[in-house]
Parts: sequence; C-alpha cells; structure tokens
Amino acid sequence: MESRTPRQWPYTPSNSPVALPKESVFFCTSDVIALQFPSHNTDGVLGGESLQAYCSKFTSDAGTVDELLAAHEAPPMSERRPFLLLGELANPYRLQDIGIGPLPIYTIRLSGLCRTYADAFDNREVKPGVLHITLARTAGWWEQSHLALATIDQMKQMVTWLDQGRRGSWKPVKPAEGMLHFETQPLMPPTPENISWNGNVESVEIQAPEFTGPEIDLKQVMVAIHANYGCYDNRGRLSRCAHIGQRDFHENVFRRGSSKKWADILDIC
Repeated sequence: MESRTPRQWPYTPSNSPVALPKESVFFCTSDVIALQFPSHNTDGVLGGESLQAYCSKFTSDAGTVDELLAAHEAPPMSERRPFLLLGELANPYRLQDIGIGPLPIYTIRLSGLCRTYADAFDNREVKPGVLHITLARTAGWWEQSHLALATIDQMKQMVTWLDQGRRGSWKPVKPAEGMLHFETQPLMPPTPENISWNGNVESVEIQAPEFTGPEIDLKQVMVAIHANYGCYDNRGRLSRCAHIGQRDFHENVFRRGSSKKWADILDIC
C-alpha cells in the first residue's frame, strides 16, 4: 500500500463501510502507514502483555509500532488495550473526523461472529442516513475485520461519536462467544449459498480456511455494539456487511422487517 493521508481515503456515506484498509496500518493525522507482520508468528493465545509485545513488533518503512508511537508523542503500547473496529471506525477518513490521534490498526479474523447493520440511522451528514456496524453471532462464520490497540480515552471517543449525544445507545462490551485471530492473508467470507437456515438459526456448513496468525484472547477485547435496537431483522435473518453494501441495504432491505435485540444476537462477559 502506498502511503496516504487520511483525507485521501475514499469515503461517502452511501457506500459505508467500504474503503477500509486491506492490511495492518498505523494511523496518524498526517499519514496512514502500512505495517508488516512480524517475521515469526508466536505460539499460544495472546492477551495482556503478550498481545502488546506482539503488536509492537509490527514494522514499517518508518520504524516499528513502538517507534512510530514515540515519534508522534503518543501513549505507548503498555497503555493500550484491544478494541474491535467495525465499519467506519476502521476508515482513516472517519478517524480523522473523530480526532482520534495515533492508532495502530491490525487485520484480524472473526470466527463465529459477523458484522451486520445496526437498526438505527446516523443522519448527521446525509439523509436518510448511515447505518453503523454492530456484531452478531453466526455459527461457523468467518470474515476479516480490524483490531486497534487503543487507549481508554480513544475507546471513549469512538463510543461517544457513535452515540451522537444520546449516551448509552452504543455500549462497549466484551464478547463471550466467537474467536479472534490475526489474519496475514486476504480472506474471503462464506457466500450466501454457504449459509443454512432452519427457520430459526443460521449457520455455515462448509469448512473454514486454516488460520494464518495467532489467536487473540477474546476475554480482553472490547467492542462497541448497538444497545438500543440491536441489528436489523430481515425476516429472521441477518443482513451481513460481507454480502450486502450500504446503498443496496438502504434501497432494498431496510424497513422491510423488524429488529433483533442486542442481547439476543451476542453473549457478553
């Protein structure tokens, strides 16, 4: 990836949440720097200091993540915790709007969890509005997403931005189901034809690809979920971001069903 400034990332509300990084990056106000995985994978499940140490070893043409944080006078890795970025929160253009400050972002794989549209509009920039992304279970599912190593203040900034002044509409939680792994290779999710539906539960019936990176301790990871209405219910089924874009969702799916409550689509610690 060529180095780009945050404002060079394509973004329009109608095609959110596309234009996300395809690889791990270091975000700052002046640049988005591509990161390379460490030369050797580590064994075991990463959490706490071991996760911080592994994330520090990612390198770039401008130095390691530790060196980049120091060069931008940002809080060190020891003050950062894992925070899942779903949808726009992984878009450098949007992070610039939020004023989030230097942030290392890593490509990861969700297993047993999927990204789906929250059942509420954000009409701050466009009408009818943008639907942000929340998290839901799907047995056997996999897809690529992003994980930031963020400070507590940065996590609060992102949740506050999602809330739009309505405190509590988005809730930071720790998922109690699914798995997370670092993902070093491009990853295609299951197709709609790969998902079975028994009238009550959806599940993926095909074998998942081999993992390419170490596992991340899910018990230590935070994510913002939509806690007012949860996600959209398309006749009992989920509208996954991997299968349907924002514009198509707006025009052909939204408001033709009901909503799933967040507590019914995701178990939390």
